[in-house]
Amino acid sequence: MKFDKHFPTEKLKPYIKYFVVSENELESEYKVFPSSGLVIGFQYRGQLATIKNNTEDKLKSAGITGISDGYKVFKNSPDIGTILIYFTEIGFTHFASHPANELFNLSLSLGDIFDKNKVEEVEDKLIVATTDSQRIKVVEQFLLSQLKDIKTDKLIIEAVKLIYQSKGIIRVKELNEKLFISQSPFEKRFRKVVGTTAKKFASIVRFNSVLDNMSETKSLTEICYENNFFDQAHFIKDFKQFTGETPEKFKRFL
Repeated sequence: MKFDKHFPTEKLKPYIKYFVVSENELESEYKVFPSSGLVIGFQYRGQLATIKNNTEDKLKSAGITGISDGYKVFKNSPDIGTILIYFTEIGFTHFASHPANELFNLSLSLGDIFDKNKVEEVEDKLIVATTDSQRIKVVEQFLLSQLKDIKTDKLIIEAVKLIYQSKGIIRVKELNEKLFISQSPFEKRFRKVVGTTAKKFASIVRFNSVLDNMSETKSLTEICYENNFFDQAHFIKDFKQFTGETPEKFKRFL
């Protein structure tokens, strides 16, 4: 299995964290946990499906997944090849006219968001490309052609920064006070740019902080209280929503 990271050109760095070229010769089923940004995927060979309630839903070869507050189960066909585009927290709105929150908990065809002909053009180029660098170049050209000349919302960038600094523990009320903005306009701007509410986004950041702690020698009780959970019951409930498993079971298989 291959999962190689590639970093974008300077012009795309504020909006794209990195690209991944992923290939797998074997059919497999796997979970994807919530992350803090939207993700685009182009399958240049093979097919991907989501699985929910034992039902398999085949996805289009070019798709986008919004921010999610729970895990998703995917299944790939044998000999699959995919380019993944991981957006920064504020990146998506610089390419699409759709507010990011409209994609919350969804996996959609990329043709629903961007011009279908342009998406098909990218797919055709990816199929004939023979190297990873060629594939990355095709995807970068597509993104640069879609890049909008709009101002970055600096207040939301600062809000995201404060949430990360607190490891997702900061409360929305405290954010509003620090940023000198009332809750309603702040929430509207945050959802549009980032793709979910500040509270949900903070819970995803906190969850990923917990995941980072899981591989350490700390006990689950230590991890629970270091990440400011009210008690073990809240910790287990949140963790199960994000992973489908209890923290104890998850840690045992690390």
